[in-house]
Amino acid sequence: MQIFEEIFSGETKRADVFVCEIADISRSRAAKLLEDGRVTLNGEKAAKNAKLKSGDRVTVCIPDPEIYDLMPENIPLDIVYEDDDLLVVNKPKGMVVHPAAGNYTGTLVNALMHHCPDSLSGINGVMRPGIVHRIDKNTSGLLIVAKNDLSHNALAMQIKEHSFTREYEAVVYGNLKNDRGTIDAPIGRHPCKRKQMAVIEGGRNAVTHYEVLERLNGFTHLRLRLETGRTHQIRVHMSYIGHAVAGDDVYGPKKVITSLCGQCLHAKKIGFIHPKSEKYLEFDSKLPDYFKLFLQRSR
Repeated sequence: MQIFEEIFSGETKRADVFVCEIADISRSRAAKLLEDGRVTLNGEKAAKNAKLKSGDRVTVCIPDPEIYDLMPENIPLDIVYEDDDLLVVNKPKGMVVHPAAGNYTGTLVNALMHHCPDSLSGINGVMRPGIVHRIDKNTSGLLIVAKNDLSHNALAMQIKEHSFTREYEAVVYGNLKNDRGTIDAPIGRHPCKRKQMAVIEGGRNAVTHYEVLERLNGFTHLRLRLETGRTHQIRVHMSYIGHAVAGDDVYGPKKVITSLCGQCLHAKKIGFIHPKSEKYLEFDSKLPDYFKLFLQRSR
């Protein structure tokens, strides 16, 4: 079972809308959870039409699927670091992190189940064993996997407290005016397109810092540091300021750069305090070939 709990702040908002935001689920799924009594408001069962006010505590309990057969698959993994408590994986573009409806094979989780079948944390349930944080299917780069619940909780707390280093590199459309800057704009579920996120009033706090690495022909190469970790954060924020990530077929222009097969976005560096040794560890990955080739073509 997955449990999400958050204190609501801001103006009045429908409970189902807030449940969508904190649990990253569709409006219909949120409505079903409310109907089934799996959402509480200040410790009491939330009504289907409940309205939230600032200071309300909302708890969402999402049950594990009743039937799910997660199959280990012998898929090669690019493991950057591994010990008894965790591992750091360099995920290729095109690989989904965990199984979901319509996509139950070929994921990172399937590969992890084969690599370390008896040592993955169970906090996120059978669908997401070991997964502490995610990156999109068409984003390449580093992510951390927990082998036990103690490590998972410790790492998740670092992410929540913004002490977990996450740096990305991206190529975005256009020429940014400033060499560096900060995008501080709340992100929530798109009001009309349920599978998309957007900068919206009343959304969850989201902060992205950027720095120009190179100005290209019609594009800019950026380093980005996440202060928060909202769904699609970098993609949404860059689109919001008019410089969508190159190749992004969701938040970018209608004419997509198909040769990129997705956004030109790479999770290049992560750093964290090891749950057991309490030493700070930091890992960096090389830019993948697709990224380097696009830089060359854009110079």
